[in-house]
Amino acid sequence: MNREKTASSENRNDDEARHLARLLPAPATEDLPPERFRHHKELLMNRIDADSRRDSRTQPTARPTGRLLRPAFLVPVSALALAGILAGGLALGTDDRDRTPVTATQGTGGLLHHLSTVALTSAAPVVRDDQFLYTRSKVREAEIGSGKAVLSPLTEREDWAAQDPRPLKKLGLARVDGEDMVINAQLGDDDGTPAGLYRPTYRWLASLPAEPDELLAYLRAHVRKDAGQETDQLVFEQVGGLLGGVLPPKTAAALYRAAAKIPGVEEAPDAKDAIGRTGLGIAREDTTYGNRTEWVFDKDDYSFLGSRMYRTKDAPYAKAGTLLSSTAEIEHGIVDEAGQVPGKVSGSAAKQQAG
Repeated sequence: MNREKTASSENRNDDEARHLARLLPAPATEDLPPERFRHHKELLMNRIDADSRRDSRTQPTARPTGRLLRPAFLVPVSALALAGILAGGLALGTDDRDRTPVTATQGTGGLLHHLSTVALTSAAPVVRDDQFLYTRSKVREAEIGSGKAVLSPLTEREDWAAQDPRPLKKLGLARVDGEDMVINAQLGDDDGTPAGLYRPTYRWLASLPAEPDELLAYLRAHVRKDAGQETDQLVFEQVGGLLGGVLPPKTAAALYRAAAKIPGVEEAPDAKDAIGRTGLGIAREDTTYGNRTEWVFDKDDYSFLGSRMYRTKDAPYAKAGTLLSSTAEIEHGIVDEAGQVPGKVSGSAAKQQAG
């Protein structure tokens, strides 16, 4: 009798295994490179871990993305599912990015964690130390020199930031409405400004902690303190400044998750950039100082569109509601020379071709 029960149980297990196997994609004909295998495995295990934490709580919290498999499947067949997903590259590669729509009901944490997941699926660019980060943007900024905030007209700006990690006396080039100006070392850096929080090269960004709590602690310790502003607000604004560029995927993911841990961060449904593009907004207000900073992300591909800052309290130089700054990120790229535009031959290269 016991043998019959054992045989029956084994048959049921075999049937279930075959059924679950049919739910998985067919294996790929070629093996993934070891680096991509580890990358996909890390992403999947992060999602499995997030699902487990979510379902262990009595009150459900918003998730950034749709599930790959329900938790009931993940526990008994996690090894089988992992093998099938890694073999087929299911929904984790750069060509098959998770596009689960993010809605307001998911909450701020849900959006930031979703942005983190999307960032991890991005391909890491190759950036050499002798190259430059190119950024084209539209900017409006308030001047307060006269004692009153006077907002500038919309200005087109191009920047070339040197990626050399050594202390530099010339940090790059800026072109504002067609006029060029050299960006020199920061005040007090007589021997040049090294790579760091206020000159973030790609190599330096890649060296930041990938664990959100560690990254947040680092930022709190290294932002330039201002007696009038909350440290958390300064950190939030600093994170926003880092988002407008070319980021290592792990660093971008960690920045989003670190931002989710800053107290006071909330949704901003009406957020828009300097050219009026609206999208998914994240904001934080310094209620003591009276400034509010908002980030806006594209609703379709979740790219960073820009930011804005405005007063929430009356001040001698501006009334509540006064816009202090607004940006719109238009284009980014890595180029070989300051002054070169992505997709166009640099001046020296053009001379070589002509010669």
